[in-house]
Amino acid sequence: MNNNSKKAIRKLKLQVQMSIDGCIAGPNNEMDWMVWNWDEKLKEYVNRLHEPVDTILLGRKMTNEFVSYWSNVLNKPEDLEFTIAKKMIETPKIVFTKSLNKSEWPNTEIATGDLKDEIAKLKSQDSGGDIIVYGGASFDSSLIEENLIDEFYLFINPVAIGNGKTIFKDLREIRKFVLIESLAFDSGIVLLHYEVRRN
Repeated sequence: MNNNSKKAIRKLKLQVQMSIDGCIAGPNNEMDWMVWNWDEKLKEYVNRLHEPVDTILLGRKMTNEFVSYWSNVLNKPEDLEFTIAKKMIETPKIVFTKSLNKSEWPNTEIATGDLKDEIAKLKSQDSGGDIIVYGGASFDSSLIEENLIDEFYLFINPVAIGNGKTIFKDLREIRKFVLIESLAFDSGIVLLHYEVRRN
């Protein structure tokens, strides 16, 4: 074995639906503005994005909605989102919370420690695929503020909502990114895939 070889570090990715004015939810968590008439190209992209992922991170406030939505889709095999729903439910999840001691949801663990320490432990595990975070807004903001996310997958919806929850508002300094990929889909959604510039 080459002693100089470096162990691969698991990547933390953020996948989020966003309006063109930078909101990921309405002021009361409304998501009725999101475009859901996904074409096959978009569905295939999301499936590929999730393939190397074996852990999902969520904030407590987001978890009920997340599990409830995808569980409902999973009960409808004819639903166009069934394949994605199966992956969302079957992939192990970690919920970050200070108010719970045990999980209320299946296939889910609870993390109550310091955010940076918990993420560092996850990233440095000897085995495992990539880690993906879906939110909610305050949890995403905390991860961004601490510079813990490695890759951003921003799905920009063709709508402006004027007032809503954003995820970059807590930055204390300018953060720079490298554009890896941009794709436009028939639904009007545009994907912007960025990596964080670390130097």
